[in-house]
Amino acid sequence: MMVFPIGYRSCAKTVTEDWLDRWKNGRTGWHEANGNAGLKCHWPPNDCGNRVLVPLCGKTSDLLWLAERGHEVVGVELAEIAIREFFSDNNLAFQISHGDHLDRYRADDLPISIYCGDYFHFVSTPFDALYDRGALVALPPSMRPKYVAQTKQLLRRDAFRLIITLEYDQSIVQGPPFAVLPAEIVTYWDDLQRVDETDDIDTCPPKFRAAGLTAIQEVVWLSS
Repeated sequence: MMVFPIGYRSCAKTVTEDWLDRWKNGRTGWHEANGNAGLKCHWPPNDCGNRVLVPLCGKTSDLLWLAERGHEVVGVELAEIAIREFFSDNNLAFQISHGDHLDRYRADDLPISIYCGDYFHFVSTPFDALYDRGALVALPPSMRPKYVAQTKQLLRRDAFRLIITLEYDQSIVQGPPFAVLPAEIVTYWDDLQRVDETDDIDTCPPKFRAAGLTAIQEVVWLSS
């Protein structure tokens, strides 16, 4: 049984409240309106399975990009406002199905569903692939092991994974989004390969530049 540090529940509550407040007040500097370049460059052209899991998806247009390549895309998002903005921004009609823990928002004309609620309460048959650009980096260190454990339960053993992390000097500014360094990520998935990194300072949240940060690396990790 995995044991979490004292104060974990308090931390989780704070993160939840902060996340909802950011969406309510439009403080979403991490959002990429045109999608993520690392995804488009490194997502495999060959078949990596049909069902793709996108945790803490926000309203990313990456969901559309994946669906247009023939995948059944399933996002999970805590903030209802983000989900509704995704469908509104992309002029997509949708249906809502209510569940015990999470409600499902399903597009009428594309294979995209977004579940609204706590990711740790999400259950599903196993997914063929994982795309994580905004989940791992959104969580403080104390919550990341539980996130990884939950994600592994939702994936097939041989699932393809594309995970994007950030690396920067957290003595200058703190997340979210947080830095996740290589020594940590390989403790979660020891088969991940670092395949690309780019300087993301020009598109990072404004608070980073305002604090004096001059470099931030966006790193792409792929399963081998």
